[in-house]
Amino acid sequence: MKVLVVAGARPNFMKVAPILAALAREGHRAVLVHTGQHYDASMSDAFFSDLGLPQPDHHLGVGSGSHAVQTARVMEAFEPVLREAAPDWVVVVGDVNSTLACSLVAAKLRPELGCRIAHVEAGLRSGDWRMPEEVNRVLTDRLADLLLTPSRDAHPNLAAEGIDPCRVVFVGNVMIDSLFAQLPAARALDVPRTLGLERGRYAVVTLHRPSNVDDPDALAAVFAALEKVAEDLPVVFPLHPRTRLRAEEFGLQGKLARVRTTLPLGYREMVSLVEGAGAVLTDSGGLQEETTALGIPCVTLREQTERPVTVAQGTNRLAPWPLTADGVYLAFRGALARGRHPAGTVVEGWDGQAAERIAAALAEAGSGAALAGAAAADG
Repeated sequence: MKVLVVAGARPNFMKVAPILAALAREGHRAVLVHTGQHYDASMSDAFFSDLGLPQPDHHLGVGSGSHAVQTARVMEAFEPVLREAAPDWVVVVGDVNSTLACSLVAAKLRPELGCRIAHVEAGLRSGDWRMPEEVNRVLTDRLADLLLTPSRDAHPNLAAEGIDPCRVVFVGNVMIDSLFAQLPAARALDVPRTLGLERGRYAVVTLHRPSNVDDPDALAAVFAALEKVAEDLPVVFPLHPRTRLRAEEFGLQGKLARVRTTLPLGYREMVSLVEGAGAVLTDSGGLQEETTALGIPCVTLREQTERPVTVAQGTNRLAPWPLTADGVYLAFRGALARGRHPAGTVVEGWDGQAAERIAAALAEAGSGAALAGAAAADG
């Protein structure tokens, strides 16, 4: 079985690493395509190194641009690669622009090449169509032949959209595979100690979504909230390049006087920092999942989450919306009062074995003629 695996942005790397390893253990041929959607070395290359990912077989180098421009560039660059590779499966993960772009190309060439599309992390829904990711994930699921879900709550979402259940397979959360695999090495780094922090007695912040960072009033409100949090606990804030740029544009650099900002961290460094935290405040989908797996209180700085299982079964809570300094601070205090939970398998399938189930699901699909037919019929 020949499997082409697509990675585009940093959240994808933690998902494709265990998939590639599982495919190799089962003797399958894998082709790794990096679209270059995250083009900054601090946001991409360091993660490849930390996760032990092989060098990509193809690097498309699409870089930045509007959603339309970036999607179009990926499609244009990916088409000849797909023709050359002619895989049995195209595996896309998550919900970034590269996910949808490569799925569109594969769907158009599916009758000619016989390739099939598998979507890892299928069925997640926020219900917020203002999010580009929501558009990407819904359309990718519509195009996919095999929908591999990270949690059981994804299945009703797909059923409501008319997706044939024979195309849906529960596999669990593959990102937690990477988390558990890298946890010993991350703990050995002991980033909290190097920063002079006491385990369980500091907060970690990440912020990058346009709804939070592209609006000067919203960003100012979050910064004011972080200043209040920093009165209670030390706050460490690795600044995403987009967030740093917007803070400079809006003249907000001086609004984080009490907050310790850093450059973006590598994967292991970030896991080490988060694993020792007393609380996390974030708008990242991945951190909602990682904090749930690690038992760390999390406040999500978004109106909705496509990962409601982290609220229902995990340690996550949504800050009151629209975000205000007082609302975020009170959500932080509530999360801190709840405290840490023992790390472990809180959610079914978040056990470090999802990649093996993904490889098995791909192999079990066999020739996949029925799946391809079902996908074509849905279209």
